[in-house]
Amino acid sequence: MNTLKNPYAHNLKQIYGLSLVCAVMMVALSLAGIIFQHSIYVTEELRRTFLANDVVNLVVGLPMLVFSMGLAWRGRLIGLLLWPGALFYIVYNYIAYTFALWPAVWSFLYILLAVLSVYSITVLFSRLDSSVIRQQLDGQMLERWVAGVLVGLGVLFFLRGAGIVVNDLTSQELLSRVGLSTTIADLLTTPVWVIGGIQLWRRWLFGYVSGLGLLFQASTLFIGLILFMILQPFLTSAPFVLSDVLVIFAMGLICFIPFGLAVCKAVRSDWIVG
Repeated sequence: MNTLKNPYAHNLKQIYGLSLVCAVMMVALSLAGIIFQHSIYVTEELRRTFLANDVVNLVVGLPMLVFSMGLAWRGRLIGLLLWPGALFYIVYNYIAYTFALWPAVWSFLYILLAVLSVYSITVLFSRLDSSVIRQQLDGQMLERWVAGVLVGLGVLFFLRGAGIVVNDLTSQELLSRVGLSTTIADLLTTPVWVIGGIQLWRRWLFGYVSGLGLLFQASTLFIGLILFMILQPFLTSAPFVLSDVLVIFAMGLICFIPFGLAVCKAVRSDWIVG
């Protein structure tokens, strides 16, 4: 069994507390969206966009956050690496919620949750000893492959989102705010994928601390989207399109495969915080 020099530059109790608050808020907001769907999602477009996603948050987003926190609590380094990705998943989702529902009263709670998650990620990074983590991970996490996927997908989705926004501004038929909500989330979060990927490619400190978590977030977004597309026809009037699910799954493999291999290497290394 390998023992890792303690990577905590400071005590993480505050981060556990903040993350638990984020988890409770996500559960409360998701349950509210399901139970009071007609009061919160006042149009059919809003219900089709967010009702199934509320369920996904409960069965995908919440377990990934609790799982990563649990591993970190048990002293597993991989838990520390996945934890920021779980919080960043929340950030992505609630950016979309905020933009789509603004300025409804609920949107202020969505902003609060997104900001609190960003703050938790920032404090978590500031309290880790990046040099210790890089020393342990160097050559052990498929750096170039993980970095390439992050940069490639980050650039692809950012350019796609920018193209949608430009087309919307120049087109006579404007997309609704709801239709643009996930595009705005892409534009605001995918640059972080690119930055983290470049940092990991160059073997810089931030890349080692953030890379696997960002790929975890990207993989979970694909899983969440697949589940969303399966649930949506049961919860709303949206049709089920098998071809769309298969396309998203095929795209998701770009994340799933390197993430799974990197995690397997991490597990075999049996990183335990001493």
